[in-house]
Amino acid sequence: MQQLLSNILWHSLNGAHRAYSAGTEAGRRYAKGFSPIIGFPDQQRPDLAALAPFCAPDEHFYCDGWSGAVPAGWQLEAESSMFKMVWAGALPPEPDPALVRLRAEHAEQALALATLTRPGPFGPRTPELGTYYGVFDGARLVAMAGERMFAGNLREISGVCTDPQYQGRGLARKLMYHLIHDQLARQEVPFLHVMHDNHGAYQLYARMGFSRQLESVVRVVSRA
Repeated sequence: MQQLLSNILWHSLNGAHRAYSAGTEAGRRYAKGFSPIIGFPDQQRPDLAALAPFCAPDEHFYCDGWSGAVPAGWQLEAESSMFKMVWAGALPPEPDPALVRLRAEHAEQALALATLTRPGPFGPRTPELGTYYGVFDGARLVAMAGERMFAGNLREISGVCTDPQYQGRGLARKLMYHLIHDQLARQEVPFLHVMHDNHGAYQLYARMGFSRQLESVVRVVSRA
């Protein structure tokens, strides 16, 4: 599991999600419209030159696991670190029947909520990568969570966000428990990423039953 987790971007892009990606055996990206994420088989020596033909100059990509000089033709936009946490808890409560499974007709609202709350790299087609659940106030989507990366039996929980006007009601927890319940039933291992300075989210995930496994450098890069 550790081997998959340490380079989960590549194992997802070159494995279960290869059909949603573009690139070569030297590097792959999620196709346009999905989350702007890139991965490489050798994290310490990312072949950005091989990936350049598949990337537009105005795109900004998230990647992890490498540091040092940025290759010619690319530029570093941001750098930080994040934790990779894996589920170590018991079976969560039964799903709340009030939660709604998001469909294609909800894509515009999902993108708008992600744009407002910025839970991480997200594109209009990201919900196609797995199951997404949401909470609605009338016709308005006010919270959501879903699945993104997938490798081996590891299944990522991602896109967890709540409209600021609806925070503090435990909506994120309910949504995540629904996803965890589904994943455990499929004999998958839930995991997630959280930025090292997002202390509130980290503490919530730890209380829920996630265990910190790894910390890695995360960078945002673009073609120069």
